[in-house]
Amino acid sequence: MLACGMFAELPPLPIEDAPLPYVMQLEARPLDAITGIVIHCTELPDLATAREYGERALYPSAGTGNSGHYYIDRDGRVLRYVIETRVAHHVVGYNDTTVGIELVNSGRYPHWLASNHQAMREPYPAAQIAALIALLKILSNQLPNVQWIAGHEDLDRRLLVADDDPSKQVSRKRDPGPLFPWTQVLEAITLDRWSPPAAPE
Repeated sequence: MLACGMFAELPPLPIEDAPLPYVMQLEARPLDAITGIVIHCTELPDLATAREYGERALYPSAGTGNSGHYYIDRDGRVLRYVIETRVAHHVVGYNDTTVGIELVNSGRYPHWLASNHQAMREPYPAAQIAALIALLKILSNQLPNVQWIAGHEDLDRRLLVADDDPSKQVSRKRDPGPLFPWTQVLEAITLDRWSPPAAPE
């Protein structure tokens, strides 16, 4: 267990190191390369299932898979699956410069791409959000160039053909979704919410 109460002004937050089997095969990077933090929800029923998905080797040539750096369970338990100095595969186009935080939440599980199953109805428990805020404060202190925070849905806006109706399209990613308390989180931290680059004039 990693004790992360090193900053006197921050509340202590126990973080359990639980590295994925392939973590040292992931690309290395310096901490000063990290400029953003991406909030996800697992869209799976529990932490054990999320771990199983994270351990899957989806890229045979490298023996690695998809996962966030941190996972926060519903009760506020925090685990680190990938160290920050390794590039985790969690958001297309932004992996090299971000840290991914996964919140255990069912989301659209198990019919992620069904057109009639796009509502995200599970609220985020207070303990989970409190742990997230504490973790964000720690990361803001530890990462010298981190400036912004985004939801997965902000950065991946692709649409896919619905599983149940080829005439419809659904969002590939909707997390953390409409029930995520953005106002509460942003008021508690110093990071700005990511916004799209301005279109050229």
